[in-house]
Amino acid sequence: MKRSIVIAALMAAGLGLTSAAQTPATAPATTASAPAGPTKIAVIAFQVAVGQTNEFQRNFADLQKKWEPKRQELKKLSDDIDASSKSLQTQGTTLSDGERASRAKQIDDKKKQLDRSAEEAQNDFQQEMQELYSGTASKVYDVLSTYAQQNRLTLVLDVAGQQTPILFALPSMDITKPVIEAYNLKSGVPAPPQGTPAAPTPAGQTPRPTTPKPPAGPKGN
Repeated sequence: MKRSIVIAALMAAGLGLTSAAQTPATAPATTASAPAGPTKIAVIAFQVAVGQTNEFQRNFADLQKKWEPKRQELKKLSDDIDASSKSLQTQGTTLSDGERASRAKQIDDKKKQLDRSAEEAQNDFQQEMQELYSGTASKVYDVLSTYAQQNRLTLVLDVAGQQTPILFALPSMDITKPVIEAYNLKSGVPAPPQGTPAAPTPAGQTPRPTTPKPPAGPKGN
């Protein structure tokens, strides 16, 4: 049933997060002059780094709180539909054809209302989640770039990227944790309180800072 699928998606991790990290078209990674000396390669799970920063964890928790009333509203409407459907099934044989048809129409109207509200809520939530993730990712990338230059890294590969065929890397090459620590230090955001559920690591393509586009000129008449 379409309603069941939509509600299940919305109830999971606060109005559906699975497509939150699908980013818009982005600019290629920044290139810099190669440092002198031997080649130094490192790897990073970029999406994990973004999702585990204190800032992202805090902002994600705030976003969940913001959308909790809407989630409860949708759940209440879904429960009301289920209760009405069960009541109609139980009392159906004792109702007149007109009353039965009237109740069935009311249930159908509520289902359509729920589908519309759930779809709108999910789209709006995912848009806000996208903005949250992209904004944090851009700043994490800046920290990563600085870290790479300070440590004279020649190349940094993203092990979380779907198009990066890395089959093996030594643990000593993984700079995910130090980049997270460097970002937390720069942001000044404290770690979440003990026992706070960690924000899900977004799934999707690894973002890069979007190149700002110049303002469009006036269109000709």
